[in-house]
Amino acid sequence: MQVYLTDPKIVSGLNREARSGKLPLSQAAGRAIARGLQKSPQADPEDRLLHLERSLRDHMRSTARDMQIVQELLIEVARAFFVRLPDAIVDEDPTVQAAVDRRIERLLDATAARIVAGRTDRSLPDEDRPFGQTN
Repeated sequence: MQVYLTDPKIVSGLNREARSGKLPLSQAAGRAIARGLQKSPQADPEDRLLHLERSLRDHMRSTARDMQIVQELLIEVARAFFVRLPDAIVDEDPTVQAAVDRRIERLLDATAARIVAGRTDRSLPDEDRPFGQTN
């Protein structure tokens, strides 16, 4: 039987297999064909990689959608908070604004530290706990 191969990658792969097994090229080709005709061939790594890529893409889409929902909810909470909170003259004080900014920064730092550590508990450090409150 004669087989004509036009793909140079297949030809080089067969040549490599023949050299590594110290076989004639025809026997290496026969073994490759036999492996291809097995009843239960091993899983194709490209199919697994393609499946993983699709799963990752689906996960990224759902995560983006979830983050959009969270952002919209956060905006609604902030809107409700600011509608119910009366403005005061003290709000314009730079010292008060700096204190608020510092508390927000500490809150963000603590949240980032919990995320990095893989923890989900919401216990506050001593300096951020309201007076008399314990964890």
